[in-house]
Amino acid sequence: MIKLMRVDHRLLHGQVAFSWTSAIGSDCILIANDGIFKDDIRMAGIKLAKPHGVKLVIKNIEDSIKALQSGVTDKYNLFIVVETIKDAYRMAKEVDAIKSINLGGTKSRENTKQISKAIFINEEEENMLKELHQAGIQIEIRQVPDDSKVFIQNALK
Repeated sequence: MIKLMRVDHRLLHGQVAFSWTSAIGSDCILIANDGIFKDDIRMAGIKLAKPHGVKLVIKNIEDSIKALQSGVTDKYNLFIVVETIKDAYRMAKEVDAIKSINLGGTKSRENTKQISKAIFINEEEENMLKELHQAGIQIEIRQVPDDSKVFIQNALK
């Protein structure tokens, strides 16, 4: 069962690893990212951030989608972490079980606008978020579980 999908450009780090996994009752974290396998230092950091007693699986986006579609992950209380809104969009379009997305942090880049303390989006990402919202996927902004939810439709006004 998918408990939460989170977009965080840092992927797995202390804040995510401990506060979110305990808040949602996750026993497995899926890092879905195409570039992680090319960065040994980042991979090592992610493995160190894994909370004790929680399974960590790292797959590329395509393999993550296949695993979710196959049902092999159904036995877990799954916490999915992706790096970008584009990755979340791709997965949500392919996996019907993804019903909500948490936006935790995206980098400031050229041609982006800030819609919250830690969320910067460009026009393409804004369109993706609007499309997902219109398809019935709940999208909320929160860095930590104790923050108040800000729903995407309110942040984009």
